Amino acid sequence: MKTLRLRIHGRVQGVWFRESMRREAERLGASGWVRNAPGGSVEAMVQGSETAVDALVEWARRGPPQARVDHVEIEPIETNDLFSGFEKRIG
Repeated sequence: MKTLRLRIHGRVQGVWFRESMRREAERLGASGWVRNAPGGSVEAMVQGSETAVDALVEWARRGPPQARVDHVEIEPIETNDLFSGFEKRIG
């Protein structure tokens, strides 16, 4: 099980980034959450198989068609907590 915290920078708020990421995570079988962060970035916690998590990171580097992703910060997380499903959080 692989867990990463992502911080996605660019034009990523107000462009359906969170909902698109939720749908992509569900399609890939990843779990976790995504939310808007202060300063206009988006933060996500992503967990799943290495294949699913890596694929979602690659998706996050592009985002949905309306987004412009400038940079993705990636932080590995050591945790025993398991997420169930993938949720879009408010703020």
